Amino acid sequence: MTPPAGDGRSPAPIDRPVLEFLQTRLQATAQAARATITDASGHLELYVTLAPSYYPETVEETSLTVRWYTNDDFKIHYREVHPEHAWECRWDRHPNPHNTRDHFHPPPTAPTPGEDESWPGDHRDVLRLVLDTVEERITSLWDE
Repeated sequence: MTPPAGDGRSPAPIDRPVLEFLQTRLQATAQAARATITDASGHLELYVTLAPSYYPETVEETSLTVRWYTNDDFKIHYREVHPEHAWECRWDRHPNPHNTRDHFHPPPTAPTPGEDESWPGDHRDVLRLVLDTVEERITSLWDE
């Protein structure tokens, strides 16, 4: 299948009410140390610092960055910082030249192009899928 044309940016504006919903939901979990809506990166997004107590001491920092658009496109980026490297992956739904609209940039480097995928339509279901994947990652870190 030929990927759709596009530059990787959604043509729609950020859906702030969805970001606020996700922020409230994440702040209610022990998994998030802090969840803030910010435009520090030049894009309005939800920036989540994950709770250090969930991770072995070898993990210096973890974060989840969410951009959700009014047309239900999204970019969700998970990142761990280790002393010698970073480990990251990304769930995306947006027009782009490298993959289908729904795709995943796998760990440990989140390369482009990614892998074509199919994501749920509802932001709550997407968040659950992402958090389940993060939980699996945390388990594997403790098992190492």
